[in-house]
Amino acid sequence: MAATGHEIIQSYLKTLDNSPGVYRMLDQKGAVLYVGKARNLLARVSSYARPQGHSPRIARMIRDTASMMFLTTRTETEALLLEQNLIKQLKPRYNVLLRDDKSFPNILVSKETGFPQIKKHRGAKKEKGEYYGPFASAGAVNRTLNQLQKVFLLRNCSDATFESRTRPCLLYQIKRCSGPCVGLISEEAYGDLVRDAERFLKGRTTKVQAKLADEMRQASADLEFERAAALRDRLHALTFVQGSQAINPQGVSEADVIALHMDGGQACVQVFFIRANQNWGNRDYYPRTGAGAGATEVMQAFLGQFYDNKEPPRLLLLSDPIEDPELMAAALSDKAGRKVEIVVPQRGEKKELVAGALRNARESLARKMSETATQAKLLSGLAEAFDLDAPPRRIEVYDNSHIQGAHAVGAMIVAGPDGFLKSQYRKFNIKDEEVTPGDDFGMMREVLTRRFKRLLKEDPDRRTESWPDLLLIDGGAGQVSAVHEIMSDLGVEDVPMLGVAKGVDRDQGKEEFHRFGGRPFALRRGDPVLYFVQRMRDEAHRFAIGAHRQKRSKAIGATPLDEVPGVGATRKRALLEHFGSAKAVARAALSDLKAVDGISDTLAETIYDHFHGG
Repeated sequence: MAATGHEIIQSYLKTLDNSPGVYRMLDQKGAVLYVGKARNLLARVSSYARPQGHSPRIARMIRDTASMMFLTTRTETEALLLEQNLIKQLKPRYNVLLRDDKSFPNILVSKETGFPQIKKHRGAKKEKGEYYGPFASAGAVNRTLNQLQKVFLLRNCSDATFESRTRPCLLYQIKRCSGPCVGLISEEAYGDLVRDAERFLKGRTTKVQAKLADEMRQASADLEFERAAALRDRLHALTFVQGSQAINPQGVSEADVIALHMDGGQACVQVFFIRANQNWGNRDYYPRTGAGAGATEVMQAFLGQFYDNKEPPRLLLLSDPIEDPELMAAALSDKAGRKVEIVVPQRGEKKELVAGALRNARESLARKMSETATQAKLLSGLAEAFDLDAPPRRIEVYDNSHIQGAHAVGAMIVAGPDGFLKSQYRKFNIKDEEVTPGDDFGMMREVLTRRFKRLLKEDPDRRTESWPDLLLIDGGAGQVSAVHEIMSDLGVEDVPMLGVAKGVDRDQGKEEFHRFGGRPFALRRGDPVLYFVQRMRDEAHRFAIGAHRQKRSKAIGATPLDEVPGVGATRKRALLEHFGSAKAVARAALSDLKAVDGISDTLAETIYDHFHGG
């Protein structure tokens, strides 16, 4: 057996110098155990070469190490950034890992036209306008937008809808829009509303309230009681927005409040977003703690991975100190292009903000641990009921959705010890033209083939958590036999599979379970495992139907112009406004196409050739 441990690490010392960089520790199979960064690679690796003086976690890691890899960098800041990228990519066993890292929504005041639109935005900030955020969730954005519509009466319709209206929509009737689409408000007056909304989103709510109150009193004095009542309602809505925010710090205008609570080897990090002296929501995270990392290391790793694809605010308020606060602050400042300060407050309002976030983290982790214990019992019951070797850590459930073969979509959902793992869900657009419309077996073959070919290519040795321990198929003996044949063709015959079929009268509670080569069986009514399987099947069905509807609605809005190279949304709209329909564009003469605003002579020839076989 190849040697492992501190002696192997000792053998690398003669090849290292005092450069900053990143090191990787690997086991005998070549799997990455740990990724770390160092200001001085020689000094850091030397500390691992000592036989004693390590925590139990580090001692286990050293004992399992069979080889190491090194990358030098110019600065320690570069090493820090590279370390966090490698951790997210490789997911080493002994590193702290942030497992749920979604982007956050913003509010966008779009200024593409003279009458700006206010809407929710997620993703790259490419559209012209002002962005306000981040908000913790889509729900937080929607609640704020709902109230802002009442207060500032800004439109939320798309530019195409705005340009095509001939009479005001329902939002105008219920006093949530000022009706700019049909000229019920001037561009100047609408601009005043936009500026008021932006003042509010920047935290200058006192000025907005004072202005609305003055306008209400003036309208009342001028005996314009209907206008005064409308202004009163807007003022009430503004007050409601402020009152609905549980935290409105006076001395903190822009910060992320980050609190960590650890218990029983598990961790919860609670993040509150403070912008413009307002609470824009909070979100909790449950990072993997790297087989026993301490609070300082967990907080350090969380910051590096959390802000990898997000812009940090000017101030981070932490519940626990981190290993390299100056280095982390320098890295985040470089990323943001301005100074970012990291503080562990000891008194005052900032300390109270952290205490509130810490209380939320403690309560969230208690709930999570209770749910995890329940989930563990269900997974153990599942293993016992279906004669599995061990409780499954990853269950993949597959389903298809279509209408008479049209807009066919396959869906995969994932469940495990943490419940449903929605970030792992996948949808598969059925691409094989040889699959007969409505052929569920053919669709399942395509989905499973694509799924497991990719797994075999990316992780043939099954070192990651991407391989399932159990497949659940919506169907009976026929589906199970088909899936067994598919998996055998792929050379994957050791993943257990189970078919879930509706029982007598297709009643819930009478489901039959099918295994390849075995007799169908059922679980007793009221069995918690039965309910668990039903929930997974229903979740797969819900996800498949949602993916199918999304594909169908996209197809409804599609036109032949979508297939013409060089024709995007703006040019498509110009062509449709000029000719009235895609069919008319297809029939148009070359000279008519050249006459359309925004269509160059070259593009006109491309469009003409596309429809006339040129």
